[in-house]
Amino acid sequence: MTPNRIKRCLLLPCILLFLVYGCNDKSTVRSSGKVHISRENGKYVLYRDGAPFIVKGGAGYTNMSALKAIGGNTIRTWDTTNLQAILDEAAAHGLAVIAGFYVPESKYMSSFYQDDRKVAAQYNAFRDVIKRYRSHPALLMWCLGNEVDFPYKPNYNRFYTIYNALLDMIHQEDPDHPVTTTMVNYQFRNILNLRLKVTQLDLISFNTFGDLKKLERKLSINSWLWSGPFLITEWGIYSPQESGTTAWSAPIEPSSTLKAKHYHELYADYLPVNNPRFLGAMTFYWGQKRETTPTWYSILDQNGTKTAIAREMEYFWANKTPPHPPPAVDLLLLNGKKPTDNIFLRPDTVQTAELQLTNADSSPLRIVWKVTDEDFDPNNVIPPLEYAADITPHNSARITFRSPGKEGPYRLYSWVYDNYGNVTTANTPFYVIGNKSKNTGPHTTAYKN
Repeated sequence: MTPNRIKRCLLLPCILLFLVYGCNDKSTVRSSGKVHISRENGKYVLYRDGAPFIVKGGAGYTNMSALKAIGGNTIRTWDTTNLQAILDEAAAHGLAVIAGFYVPESKYMSSFYQDDRKVAAQYNAFRDVIKRYRSHPALLMWCLGNEVDFPYKPNYNRFYTIYNALLDMIHQEDPDHPVTTTMVNYQFRNILNLRLKVTQLDLISFNTFGDLKKLERKLSINSWLWSGPFLITEWGIYSPQESGTTAWSAPIEPSSTLKAKHYHELYADYLPVNNPRFLGAMTFYWGQKRETTPTWYSILDQNGTKTAIAREMEYFWANKTPPHPPPAVDLLLLNGKKPTDNIFLRPDTVQTAELQLTNADSSPLRIVWKVTDEDFDPNNVIPPLEYAADITPHNSARITFRSPGKEGPYRLYSWVYDNYGNVTTANTPFYVIGNKSKNTGPHTTAYKN
């Protein structure tokens, strides 16, 4: 019997069990506490301090005043680093916090879950955090693990034992705040295993990007299995894994102008805001984060300057359109070619780049260009090198630059700033074929933006 057939045979009794017993949702619904979830007339409602609360959040924990100013009400952490300062700042700006606990993935059975000392240290550390912050006015809920896989195989039973012990401890130490966990997209397998093996979660959360278009349908067709409340703790533009790539597997990133248009479409047409189980959503990433590129997910730059995505958030959250639109960039062309054209360059030669730019306000612009190595580090630990590319003229939508002297993949970036606190980003990957004779050209030690 093939492995897939064995899996189907194991899954069938579980499905029949739910069908036979009516599949009533047994999600924990706590009707008391400072923050709790109530089920009223077929709809789930999140209450905070006695009032209904819909999460309008930015997944991140910086630039809080800017989030508040555009109608946001919630931020999120992925671990407890600097939690005191984050909670205090959130309280000062009237924001709620979903505080995350880092939980090792279930695959780390031998290196973590079989080590009693590590497990005990984790339990005690989490309990100390709960006791320290359970009364903080900014705390909204706890998130026990981010994108933790929930497998079926019996050899993962110890993972479930430890996970459930943490979950029970959180509820005992802090009955005033719900507990969630997150998964990547809606995964039937994970939902099934949570229903079978984890019974005390108050809600389930999803991190979803391109698959947001499928979420409403999956929630509906699988409601027989689980019909409890949910949050969307990360959503936004297509991820690099869901996007087109070059011939050398470099993901092609749209400009922030095109990202904002995509964001508007996703919010208006696919975010399940009218689903009776929906408790809110958080866009990713509120702030600046290097992941594949320094701009892919970043709604702000490193100084807090806003991209057009923040403008869309303000439109939907606060029903307000800021008066000054950011500069619009549809494409960055390199020697007249688009990123999808697979741009190959000779080493150490002069190239031309141009932004297809519209400046609706006709205000003065400041344009920054950079050339860096392509960032293939999956852990985002080693920053790519930035090259001194003889970019001329500075502060122009059309430039020349000198390609690196060493063969390999690179990326050309641009940031366009106006006088109203807006920035527009665009970049294109390119590949240098061949090497300059000996000298590979000057470069800085690391990319910084």
